[in-house]
Amino acid sequence: MRYSITMAAIIMFLIGQPISAQNLTIAFDKNKNSTSTYPEIRQFYRTLDEISPYVQVRDYGMTDSGQPLQEVVVAADNHFTPEETRAAGKAVLLINNGIHPGEPDGIDASMIWMRNLVLNNTMADMLENMTIVIIPVYNIGGCLNRSWISRPDQNGPEEFGFRGNAKNLDLNRDFIKCDSKNARTFNQLFNKWNPDLMLDTHVSNGADYQHTISYVGTQKDKLTLPLKQLYTSELLPYFNNEMSKRGWDMVPYVFSFGPPETGIIGFMDHPRFSSGYAALHHTIAFMPETHMLKPYKDRVASTLDFIKTTMFFLNQNKGKVIQAKKEAEQYAIQQDSMTLTYKHNRNKWSKIPFKGYKAGKKPSAVSGKDRLYYDRNQPWTDSIRYYDSYEADVKVRVPVAYVIPQAYDHIINMLTINGVHLNHLSKDTIIEVEMYSIEDFETVKSPYESHYLHSKTQVSTRKMKRQFYKGDVLIYTRQKPIRYIVETLEPQGVDSWFNWNFFDGILSVKEYYSDYVFEDKAAQLLKENPDLKRQLDQKRSSDSKFAEDGEAQLDFVYKMSPYFEPPFRLYPIGRIVSQ
Repeated sequence: MRYSITMAAIIMFLIGQPISAQNLTIAFDKNKNSTSTYPEIRQFYRTLDEISPYVQVRDYGMTDSGQPLQEVVVAADNHFTPEETRAAGKAVLLINNGIHPGEPDGIDASMIWMRNLVLNNTMADMLENMTIVIIPVYNIGGCLNRSWISRPDQNGPEEFGFRGNAKNLDLNRDFIKCDSKNARTFNQLFNKWNPDLMLDTHVSNGADYQHTISYVGTQKDKLTLPLKQLYTSELLPYFNNEMSKRGWDMVPYVFSFGPPETGIIGFMDHPRFSSGYAALHHTIAFMPETHMLKPYKDRVASTLDFIKTTMFFLNQNKGKVIQAKKEAEQYAIQQDSMTLTYKHNRNKWSKIPFKGYKAGKKPSAVSGKDRLYYDRNQPWTDSIRYYDSYEADVKVRVPVAYVIPQAYDHIINMLTINGVHLNHLSKDTIIEVEMYSIEDFETVKSPYESHYLHSKTQVSTRKMKRQFYKGDVLIYTRQKPIRYIVETLEPQGVDSWFNWNFFDGILSVKEYYSDYVFEDKAAQLLKENPDLKRQLDQKRSSDSKFAEDGEAQLDFVYKMSPYFEPPFRLYPIGRIVSQ
């Protein structure tokens, strides 16, 4: 890292060969349908560091590829750390590129914009109210895995990276479970800077339409009230207006019931996604999504204008953004309950302008069956319905604290990385807690991102005095990362660690019985416990199949007996609900 122009740059200037665009040439400059390789991208930012006092490049953490992330910090007045930035009252913009390296539009757009600012000596003006942190390529392993074949629906560039990382994980599903080193490093970097706004650049597939760029914004109904007001009343109108002035009529991400004319649905960005993860930390996030069928040069140009628009907004509204984030943090801390799941309101919608192509059906040349197609010779412009309202579904009362057994070290580590203050028990302690029993859940039949993901989890609650041990972790909830704490630790949360299988050990019994031995014990139990006998009789009378199955009846008695192991389906994290 360097704080001033290097001697090499000074010498080149003195001999009449100053560092110029030639020294910062990228593949896109030579061919508007190409993108730089990872070594070229890495060297580009190192060169910026060498020639500009406004740029510092550092290696940060590690990724599954065996290479560290690049952390590019762009700042004025030597405000190259979060502490210096915040002390100066500046905001932080985080730009994450190449999470899907087959979608490299943001990679090139960021390089072009940073180069323009350096060469045109406009850095000081643009950085008056902010520090910018750029991850040039998040998925380094995928970027190194270049080809032209993995995205057959996409119109360029000629070669590009692969969606899966070095472990073949989709990193835009990994922000909570953190199976990759990439995600763990990102969690650390994100919480180090605690950005006020974040961009995560993408390319969209799906329906065909005239718009070059769309966006996924943080789902407004998940945002804490101060941020929701800023997002809906100021930020979105500004972005749509400014992008339109630049020639890019922008629409929300086209997630639809069918062809776009039937209406599009506001995308629910769960915490597994970058923007959903950012929302847990009260950061407004955007995923600009250029359209796969548009020429690559136009996709890069529209992404570049999106980045510029974000910077202009933050420069002009720094105080409002910082204040809204602070208010959101305090607002969340004061809430008695939090929403874990949402349901879509199909009865509430607004109208938005949309430019589409007529959709139709025609016989498939492959199967002979009807296939969907879009006729670009029949463009249309109209207002369509936008279903962007969600309502709280499952809510939970926020406890005073959680108690986590130290055995769950991955979870404890992730909480630490995400800025959660932990207390370790200094001695073995019996604590009165509220415990969950997992009553029901659904599980996918095929692996999803290395997990058999659970959903629709249902729990019952009971109070008990439970033994915890020296070294176990006590987490008080009334702290800044409260949303991250609650939405990951509560098993009913969509992206809770329970649903991501980190507690599957409790879902199977560890001890059992031999039928011929337990038969006599079961008979004695029924003799001594009339209530248990009555429950068995009721089950036999209401279930004829059960009545004919001796093994099932013996198992019923076992599971209702004191011999059945208490840990089965008992969620091991305790909730302290009163001081």
